[in-house]
Amino acid sequence: MEAELLSRLEKAVTRLESISSSAPLSRDFNFSGGDDVASASSDPAIAAFDELIASRIGRVSAVAEKIGGKVLEASDVLKEAFSALRDLLVRVKHTQKPDVNGMAEFLKPLNEVIMKATTLTEGKRSEFFNHQKSVADSLSALAWIAFTGKDCGMSMPIAHVEESWQMAEFYNNKVLIEYKNKDPNHAEWAKAMKEVYLPGLREFVKNYYPLGPVWGTSGKATVFGAPKAATPGAPAPPPAPSAAFFSTDSPKPSSSQPKKGMAAVFNEISSGGGLTSGLRKVTDDMKTKNRADRSGVVPVVEKEAQVRSPAISKTGPPKLELQMGRKWAVENQIGKKDLVIDDCDSKQSVYVFGCKDSVLQIKGKVNNITIDKCTKMGILFKDVVAACEIVNCNSVEVQCQGSAPTISVDNTAGCQLYLSKDSLETSITTAKSSEINVMVPASDVDGEWGEHSLPQQYLHTFKDGQFVTTPVSHSGA
Repeated sequence: MEAELLSRLEKAVTRLESISSSAPLSRDFNFSGGDDVASASSDPAIAAFDELIASRIGRVSAVAEKIGGKVLEASDVLKEAFSALRDLLVRVKHTQKPDVNGMAEFLKPLNEVIMKATTLTEGKRSEFFNHQKSVADSLSALAWIAFTGKDCGMSMPIAHVEESWQMAEFYNNKVLIEYKNKDPNHAEWAKAMKEVYLPGLREFVKNYYPLGPVWGTSGKATVFGAPKAATPGAPAPPPAPSAAFFSTDSPKPSSSQPKKGMAAVFNEISSGGGLTSGLRKVTDDMKTKNRADRSGVVPVVEKEAQVRSPAISKTGPPKLELQMGRKWAVENQIGKKDLVIDDCDSKQSVYVFGCKDSVLQIKGKVNNITIDKCTKMGILFKDVVAACEIVNCNSVEVQCQGSAPTISVDNTAGCQLYLSKDSLETSITTAKSSEINVMVPASDVDGEWGEHSLPQQYLHTFKDGQFVTTPVSHSGA
């Protein structure tokens, strides 16, 4: 009898352990057990994503291990983010389409990794800031999984991946340029980073999720939303303690309470008491007019040169607004790396004035772009109908991702231009400017960008009754 009872108890314990092992880790992520994980390995989309991680992310990690340090740390976060996305792709097919609150909870593991990457770029900048920023900005491409339809406020998944990489490519190109002739490992890392998204992630989304994730519809799927109601047998939670519970003193009328704060201090001063008992009386020899060390002669002190405040302190408030429906005004933005103009058309112009240490991305075609009195400013734009003008600027970087008939640079010291294959026929006009470099893409996909410096010195010679002007070329060491 006892042996039979022990046998039944052992079976019961085994059953409880199996249920516990397959139970959900939290209320929100509820799965049916190991069958779903086993089915993921046979899913063509998951198999293709595993291949993407192994080949594309694996190449980034391999190069990062040669570099080490903060580059390896950022690459590990990149790998962690793609692993989190893989988990979400597995869960999607066993989860019913959530509402807004449920979607935020569903994407929480991915958002935590993206915030971790963003944290790497905060604080004091390291020498590998461009690597870290490239990783942090690129991870926004993984949010394509949140696409729920045309009315959700997002671009289509394929377009979202491309647009997200455009912002990250700005910093990725900086890595290519900085280390092109210094360290080939860094240049290889930047190339591998681009291939993760273009064509890597873009082709994966195009082949398997062009219209967004396919949510589960089976009966065992989990529904995100409000927390489940308590079971009838469970006891009700205790009521919240009243405010008096946190008070150690019983309430008293205000008239019976002693005075507090500065009122108590002045009250004690006026009454004499112990507060003034330690004060000393001022005698005649302690008075300033009777002190020997005060001769009454005013020493001559050399005036300090008046330091004028920088002009940036006199600027107005920052602006990013559409004026009169025709002109986008971006003014006095300082330290803003995420400025975006996405609702624009070919009849509108963009005027950027007085910005410093900021990055502006212009999505879509506009009529004209003017950059005036900006310092350490980065501009990314798609297409321009008329021209892009750079005036009175210092250390600016401008990247054209589409076409621009004319780019003019006037009275500017330090200008880096990035041209796309569609904008190689752009005419560039310069006047009273120095340190102008133009980056053009290579003919092949894996090739490096070509850097060309525009001359700022010219030689004028009188020949055949007229002056002939040629740029000055310097040779030698």
